[in-house]
Amino acid sequence: MSKKQQQQVSEVHFWIQRLGKTSLRALHIVGVVGAGGGILLGLEQSLWLNYWILAMASGLALLLWEVIRDWRWLIQLKGVLTIFKVLLLLLFIPMANWKPEITIFIILLSVIVSHGPAGLRHYSVIHRKVIHGKKEIKG
Repeated sequence: MSKKQQQQVSEVHFWIQRLGKTSLRALHIVGVVGAGGGILLGLEQSLWLNYWILAMASGLALLLWEVIRDWRWLIQLKGVLTIFKVLLLLLFIPMANWKPEITIFIILLSVIVSHGPAGLRHYSVIHRKVIHGKKEIKG
């Protein structure tokens, strides 16, 4: 295979990954908006349960995507805070009356993690410095 063919395959692979991750993120946002809206408005669970399932399934897929791509994600602040958000969701069980407040906190934390500076997202809680993993496929 020539070098030119290898570049074309790698570019196609890049776009497949990019579109895949972007699609997963879009589904995740739809799920979070639907479930979050239902929780914040105090709607009956049956009205937003499918959105919840979509948010959890797509979120798990995104988490696995990151860990498979580069295990260092787990020790970078972006990974640690994502796992923290999942643990916060477990508070829905013992603190059911606080679901709206917990939901708002998780959403705010998500924005900080997603849109914060790279130095914050890539900070390693183990190494106590910024570490960069493999090249990311931005989605």
